[in-house]
Amino acid sequence: MIYTITLNPALDRTLYVKKINYDDSIRIEKERRYAGGKGIDVSRVLTILGIDNRALGFIGGFSGEELEGRLLNKGISSDFISISGETRTNIIINDMSTKTQTVLNAKGPRITPHSLMKLIHKVENLKAPDIVTISGSLPPGVNPEIYHKIIEIAKNRGATVVLDTDGDALKVGIDAQPDVIKPNIHELSRLKGVELKEMKDIINAAKSIREQGVKIVLVSMGAKGILMISEKEGYLASPPEVMVENTIGAGDSSVAGFICGLKQGKKLKDALAFAVAAGTATTLKPGTSLCEKDVIMELIPKIKLTAV
Repeated sequence: MIYTITLNPALDRTLYVKKINYDDSIRIEKERRYAGGKGIDVSRVLTILGIDNRALGFIGGFSGEELEGRLLNKGISSDFISISGETRTNIIINDMSTKTQTVLNAKGPRITPHSLMKLIHKVENLKAPDIVTISGSLPPGVNPEIYHKIIEIAKNRGATVVLDTDGDALKVGIDAQPDVIKPNIHELSRLKGVELKEMKDIINAAKSIREQGVKIVLVSMGAKGILMISEKEGYLASPPEVMVENTIGAGDSSVAGFICGLKQGKKLKDALAFAVAAGTATTLKPGTSLCEKDVIMELIPKIKLTAV
């Protein structure tokens, strides 16, 4: 079974307006609501691809119940821990005149030590964990060390562990040697403490992390594609030129695509192509909608793989 862990999930409210006029009343033309959070997005895409998975994390209040209900309506299995706080709500404002987005991310509810230990015990008792993904930001009250602990437990259970986070959580998580990490270029730059622009510098940075015990490093670079560095292989997978509608969730879709490739026993370079196709397919969707399977399959042959 594949498990996705999202410690700080969200209910995403996407609002569409004709134009943002500051210091004026703005009418909302339409609204869409989605279950959100990086690991939640991975679960959504895996389900779209027909891959069984279960979403874990913390939920609370009316927003939490709506999030869980929306997952249920999408056929996504979940096993959340209920908390007293209210699951956060993120606001995404789409300016239809400029086709731009403004994203307002809430902090999320504070997690108590008691609730945190409930999650640890749940991870310790996962049934047949094959792949475990840990994604996203930390909610208030949670130390980055939690990612190190979860990775350690999941690896001891024999799971392949995928980590997708930022900042101190990424730094601490790497110390536990997850099997796969997927920072974007900005997250990798922050991790290394220097702005990475040249491909040779990005490759060297990824190689240095792999030497710390991470088996596969994936670096997403937007329209330039995804760089993959493993022990024996290095590839840059580049997508075709497309009309981008939205970039929210593209990285999470890529993680799901790569996991799907691993689950299907594909070669690493083919799993990488699957990842780029999934991420690109999501950029074609408006708001916080995610990719469609048939679009992913159409894009895979158009992904260019270059050995590095």
